[in-house]
Amino acid sequence: MDLPSQIDTTSLDYWMNWRFLLCSICVFGSIILAFFLIWKYDNSRDSETYKEGNQQKKASSLYECEAWMPCVKEIHPAWLLAFRIISFCLLLTACTADVVQQGTDLFYYYTQWTFTLVIFYFAFGSVFSVYGLFRYNKMFTAYSLYGNEQQAIYAPLNPQDLESASNQQEGSCFLLSAEFWCYVFQIVFQMTAGAVMLTDFVYWIVIVPFLTLVDYPMNFLTVLAHSLNLVFLLGDTALNSLRFPWHRISYFIFLTAFYVIFEWVVHAFVNTWWPYPFLDLSMDLAPLWYLIVALLHLPCYAIFALVVELKYRILGRWFPESYRRLR
Repeated sequence: MDLPSQIDTTSLDYWMNWRFLLCSICVFGSIILAFFLIWKYDNSRDSETYKEGNQQKKASSLYECEAWMPCVKEIHPAWLLAFRIISFCLLLTACTADVVQQGTDLFYYYTQWTFTLVIFYFAFGSVFSVYGLFRYNKMFTAYSLYGNEQQAIYAPLNPQDLESASNQQEGSCFLLSAEFWCYVFQIVFQMTAGAVMLTDFVYWIVIVPFLTLVDYPMNFLTVLAHSLNLVFLLGDTALNSLRFPWHRISYFIFLTAFYVIFEWVVHAFVNTWWPYPFLDLSMDLAPLWYLIVALLHLPCYAIFALVVELKYRILGRWFPESYRRLR
């Protein structure tokens, strides 16, 4: 069989075959599944999502302070802000240096998409943390007269919850329902987590041992791009209060599917190299590779979800009076 670089990806014969058909079924089937999950669990978010009887929607609900408040009460929000700003600066510096050295062709790689998404997450998170720190300081000033600044981060979910919250917390601790951008931030967090796990897993377990990437030598910046993203994201996960509902894997699927479709469109119009050999549709095993990568989304997402769950279990055991997990 000819080498992939010798095959004209712009020819009709390259696309009109059973391999592309099976790969298309895999990609678009995943998209349909993702749309179904979003329609079922993220279609509506009214006050009923906070009531008993719909546990899945209740688990995916979000409170405003979760976007900027650390998971342990003794940790000041300023520490999370500082970590996010430092992470953003270091990741942006590493990404810029990589692009300067390797060129803009790096953005053909899923790794660079993921790296850029991580940078965006920390930029987004820094903005939320600045906003949260402003709210925290403002409410601390307002509530310090009552001697408990930790209770200042809460406000009522809705008027119906005010009475019950007052009875349970003696009128001092309320929960404010998250707005649209808080949900977007949580989605970016979960999408980034899945993409980082997939990127690092495929690179270190599949690409490095078994495949050779043409014109993409393994150097310090390459190693950094496939490790620094996960290190900083795990650090943020250890500090933040965000939850990890399972159905949000749909947005992670969207990201990968959009990347694959982007590569298909580029190669349909330009006869160029494939950033990853297993994306090449000229291989007889291409449908199997596509299926394997699609299935890898489940363990990659599950591992990070397990990390989040273990964090709260450990905090609940070691710091039962001070850890924060809002339900």
